[in-house]
Amino acid sequence: MPASSRFVVAVHLLTLLDRAGGAPVTSEYMAGSVNTNPGFVRRLLSALARAGLTTGRLGPHGGATLARPADQIRLVEVYRGVEPGDLFALHRAPPNPACPVGRNIQAALSSVLRRAEGALESELAEITLADVSHRVNARARRHPERRTS
Repeated sequence: MPASSRFVVAVHLLTLLDRAGGAPVTSEYMAGSVNTNPGFVRRLLSALARAGLTTGRLGPHGGATLARPADQIRLVEVYRGVEPGDLFALHRAPPNPACPVGRNIQAALSSVLRRAEGALESELAEITLADVSHRVNARARRHPERRTS
């Protein structure tokens, strides 16, 4: 089962928007930063807009902006906005009910998985987009771009 990068890319996009200071940022620019295609960026921006985290403006000076200040955006909102469904899934097909493990595994795991996902969401609720943006800025100051002549 492949891991999803939607959450990480969404935080990347929102951090770009925060650093833009309210100026609209195009999906093409964001795609270049993430090193992906603009269509993927636009799909994520749509999900973030539905979650109330971004706004968009069309036209030659258009682009995306944050819908509210970065210190008012919690990472749990980003996670819920772009990651559909539960973090964990039980078997796609029901396990064999004639097997003692197959008959009981889903019930045994369900509460464990709910607690694990709750722990993740609780941790993400403690961190704001501003926190991430500050960390990026601090790292950028410590590790400035290397220029070649």
